[in-house]
Amino acid sequence: MRMSLLLAASATALLAACSPEKPAPAAEAPKAAIGSFGLDLAAMDTAVKPGDDFFNYVNGAWLKTFTMPADKTRYGAFDALRDKSESDVHALLEDMKTTPPAAGSVQEKVVNLYNGWMDEAAIEARGVAPLKADLDVINAARTKADLIKLIGNIEYASPIGLYISPDPADPTKYVVNISQAGLGMPVRDYYLGKSEKFDAYREAYKTYVTKIFELIGDASPAASADKVIALETKLANVHWAPEQQRDVQATNNPVDRAGLKKMIPAIDWDVFLPEAGLGAVQNFVVNEKTALSEGAKLLDTQPVDAWKKYLAFHIASDNATSLPKAFDDASFEFFSKTLRGQEVQRDRWKRGVQMLDGLIGEGLGELYVAKYFPPENKAKMDDLVANLRSAMGERLKTLAWMDDATRAEAVKKLGTFDPRVGYPVKWRDYTAYTVEAGKLFENVRAGRKFEWNRQVARLGQPVDREEWGMNPQTVNAYYNPLVNQITFPAAILQPPFFDPNADPAINYGAIGAVIGHEMGHGFDDQGREFDETGKIRNWWTPETNAKFLEQTAKFAAQYDAFCPLEGVCVNGKFTMGENLGDLGGLEMAYTAYKLSLGGKEAPVIDGFTGDQRFFMAHAQVWRAAIRDDALRNQVLTDPHSPAAARGSIPERNMDAWYEAFGVKEGDKAYIPPAERVRIW
Repeated sequence: MRMSLLLAASATALLAACSPEKPAPAAEAPKAAIGSFGLDLAAMDTAVKPGDDFFNYVNGAWLKTFTMPADKTRYGAFDALRDKSESDVHALLEDMKTTPPAAGSVQEKVVNLYNGWMDEAAIEARGVAPLKADLDVINAARTKADLIKLIGNIEYASPIGLYISPDPADPTKYVVNISQAGLGMPVRDYYLGKSEKFDAYREAYKTYVTKIFELIGDASPAASADKVIALETKLANVHWAPEQQRDVQATNNPVDRAGLKKMIPAIDWDVFLPEAGLGAVQNFVVNEKTALSEGAKLLDTQPVDAWKKYLAFHIASDNATSLPKAFDDASFEFFSKTLRGQEVQRDRWKRGVQMLDGLIGEGLGELYVAKYFPPENKAKMDDLVANLRSAMGERLKTLAWMDDATRAEAVKKLGTFDPRVGYPVKWRDYTAYTVEAGKLFENVRAGRKFEWNRQVARLGQPVDREEWGMNPQTVNAYYNPLVNQITFPAAILQPPFFDPNADPAINYGAIGAVIGHEMGHGFDDQGREFDETGKIRNWWTPETNAKFLEQTAKFAAQYDAFCPLEGVCVNGKFTMGENLGDLGGLEMAYTAYKLSLGGKEAPVIDGFTGDQRFFMAHAQVWRAAIRDDALRNQVLTDPHSPAAARGSIPERNMDAWYEAFGVKEGDKAYIPPAERVRIW
């Protein structure tokens, strides 16, 4: 198969003339959606040397002139496409107003959910009444046993988190995972960080918690807030740091029920588990062992009253967007404005679409695909994935640091990758999800309960490999190591990621690198711990493993040195998986692009060679602006590096980038050849 045909602009046939006197003019070739060939050249700052700051060379003019929308904390190529997806879904919702859906259909549930969200007057009229039953139950608690019953109910906050996934020891069946949980602020650093900025966050959090207590009618809101924050701070002290949580081996601790009781004795599991619908479950995987055992001890050392305040605050805070405007505004003020710098609340309809995505996303997705994702787009993406897999296979043949025994295992894993494109082959059944008109609070909670019950019902059943973890209208992609699957929802197959009328170099540098990124996760620092079946198994020889770790240590140092704000630097260990995905994905995409040329030189377009266009497309996909608070939040909580790092550091490790732009020793971004990271 000639790969050049798969990403090239589609040819347009000439129309036959109807009359020799008046020949029909040739049809114009379709044009790229961006610029003349798929790249926004006006975004460049050509005063910057590529070898000094490649990200600004490609995006500098845009970065200098872009004004952040007041309702955004970050804006770039991904965000623009997400806005489009959101508008497309909104158009579907508007269409339903003219053609009411059939009674009992998933569409009717979508409409009732959305209408309930948009009916702000009805929400205000109900006030805090929807919370009363929960607050009464919490207030009635008197003993530790009462507390354990409450925190075992997935409706309430808890230091014990639960989720269900394929079993790392046997990925053909499901297992219940137990993980650390229970903080109100994003991660432990917000409670324990030593700086004026963290002091300000903590002060704002106290204001927020106090406000919630005022709104639910607490007699001493400030004192109650102090109790909650003191409890959460003790919990934060025993929590694992985000980079520790990424350690597959450390978080994979299988136990039976007796072992669970021994490992975390402060919890009466015979009380807790039935409340979660897991009364008969006998086997578990415990994640952060010390955080869970030490966090559970707080049920003994902290007063019952403090836990009751904690539960009352969280049931209101966690459902603030389903309650009157005062709750919603308070939540926005802290979580969006203070923590991420967002200036104004997003339009309500946009937030409504986001809510639907979380509760009944595949119900929307089925409608989205029917209108916005033609079958030919899926076929094109299938071909692209095949191209990138071929490129990865070629690269595996020549990796000098990998011995033959490990190489054979890697090839086997690549051969069993299961790519899914566009949308699932079967849609989720929402029959058991009851949605009542005019009851937003109850409907949102019922949606969460429906999803949990759906997952619990799968225990004891074979793993459903056809299930998706993202909706078709989601602009993103993912890799799941437990089933060795890569998934690309429909919404990402659009410009600037993929444009059938753009230059092939652009598509390979953009969507090609995204495809390669997801494949690369199968071989990143944690994905490599899983074999071709999704089972945790060490398939590395000691010699090859040592060489891999040597390279990742060098790679981590490159990201550790990236400090986008004063005193705020990327954690190379925490972001390692995504960073390896970026580098491996770009390497795979470049190899696929060169193979597509069939040994020929790419044409020069607007003065840029094919290799230059490839790397520029990659940097432009990561073009983004972000507010300082949101950037600080990302560095602390997100395993993805900031956009400026993602669109520049991988290139600096590729010899082809140096050759394409004439980058030499003395340039600021130059890395000596011996120090460049060469993994996948």
